[in-house]
Amino acid sequence: MGTWVLSECGLKPLAPVFPRPRTGVVLSATASKNGFFSTDKGVAAPKFQTRIPLSCGFRERNWGLKVSTPLRVAPIEEEQKSAGVFNGANRVEHEKEEVPEFDPGAPPPFNLADIRAAIPKHCWVKDPWKSMSYVVRDVIAVFGLAAAAACLNNSLVWPLYWAAQGTMFWALFVLGHDCGHGSFSNNPKLNSVVGHLLHSSILVPYHGWRISHRTHHQNHGHVENDESWQPLPEKLFRSLDNVTRMLRFTAPFPLLAYPVYLWSRSPGKTGSHFDPSSDLFNPNERKDVITSTACWAAMMALLVGLGFVMGPIQLLKLYGVPYVIFVMWLDLVTYLHHHGHEDKLPWYRGKEWSYLRGGLTTLDRDYGWINNIHHDIGTHVIHHLFPQIPHYHLVEATEAAKPVFGKYYREPKKSIPLPFHLIGELLKSLRSDHFVSDTGDVVYYQKDSQISGSSNQTED
Repeated sequence: MGTWVLSECGLKPLAPVFPRPRTGVVLSATASKNGFFSTDKGVAAPKFQTRIPLSCGFRERNWGLKVSTPLRVAPIEEEQKSAGVFNGANRVEHEKEEVPEFDPGAPPPFNLADIRAAIPKHCWVKDPWKSMSYVVRDVIAVFGLAAAAACLNNSLVWPLYWAAQGTMFWALFVLGHDCGHGSFSNNPKLNSVVGHLLHSSILVPYHGWRISHRTHHQNHGHVENDESWQPLPEKLFRSLDNVTRMLRFTAPFPLLAYPVYLWSRSPGKTGSHFDPSSDLFNPNERKDVITSTACWAAMMALLVGLGFVMGPIQLLKLYGVPYVIFVMWLDLVTYLHHHGHEDKLPWYRGKEWSYLRGGLTTLDRDYGWINNIHHDIGTHVIHHLFPQIPHYHLVEATEAAKPVFGKYYREPKKSIPLPFHLIGELLKSLRSDHFVSDTGDVVYYQKDSQISGSSNQTED
């Protein structure tokens, strides 16, 4: 018995259909006795299409028994698209699995020349007039703040003055710092004169600091040879007495370390920034060190004279407290440029160390409103690699170099107007960055659980 359909014109046979080649598995349907279709899961069926005739009369009959047809034929394009998405998803997932985890201690896939080429040429130009304009701005601010505080002489004004004037002392240091790097101008004599005036005014021996700071830049990231906040090997760390450990790792004492460092350097090292025969300096640098020490002594004599004129209490309020704030700024900034990131930063020894790899372990920091006041010293990575770039080009140079750095550049956390968040970064680092292994050419800070407050802290 054939398959028939009932139309308004009577009983007529199904029109013949012809198969269309397809691929893939489809649902099939078989004709049931009541004329409806039911699916046979997992059964491959011949690919026929049914048509419902709209006109009367008989046409060529199809007497085939149990003719089956799929309920729906998906377009070939749709199947190909679905298969492509599926395969593409697998491919993407496979590629994700193959991407190696970033290793900050691995040699970078670029060199100094690549970074230098990315920085616009005008960023290397030193404008002495522009540099001097910043000096004039800061000096006017320093004397203006002192005059205003002395005239008002109010208990509510003095704390604001101390914070503002201490920050301005720090700004003066940064300009003298540019002089020491030669990024202030191309004139060494101008750099030396301005550097001595600025640094001596805040009791920093210009040449003594300049030479040791040069050593820091030339060896940044090296466990033994670095000169600023370098890590202590475990054996040396274990040999420290409890007082020294407390002073180095318990706030606020590390923020008061700079004057001590100038006199006696870091633990495990000898010499003084005031002593021309110190192993910090070469024999041909003795005269420079003597000159700086003499200028420092002259400033001390001036302060003593001012103490007799205005009284020691007034001198303490006008100069002494701002000097302490300046020292805290200097220690905070220099420490956080080499510590405190959420990921551990590598330190190097031996053949693993290079100037580039050491410089890439430094950090940029955002100081909010203070960025402009202290001359964008927070843009520290580019400064460490190319200290000859003037401070007023550091931000632009950093933005240009970021595509080259890739993951080796660690974007700083954005600050509110005042960078209070950095206090938390400091405290966290002081609780976890204590020493490095005595062996190994790529090492990371480890934590000593016996230091107060660190036993309850987890490793970063």
